[in-house]
Amino acid sequence: MTDKQPNNPLHGITLEQIVTRLSEHFGWPALAERININCFKSEPSVKSSLKFLRRTPWAREKVEQLYVRTFSQI
Repeated sequence: MTDKQPNNPLHGITLEQIVTRLSEHFGWPALAERININCFKSEPSVKSSLKFLRRTPWAREKVEQLYVRTFSQI
């Protein structure tokens, strides 16, 4: 059995890496405009965002989708 997942663009990327890269690329205000969740609006940080996203599957899915749409072209 192999570890590779060629059809999974998020394979090997942690949620922390995703949130960090998106926040650096867009900035917190623009990220909050793209995904309307309070952890990106009210005193945003990677730590608070991770805590929320780990408990909220629908929000995590939106963040992962934005990451794939934004960086899969690069």
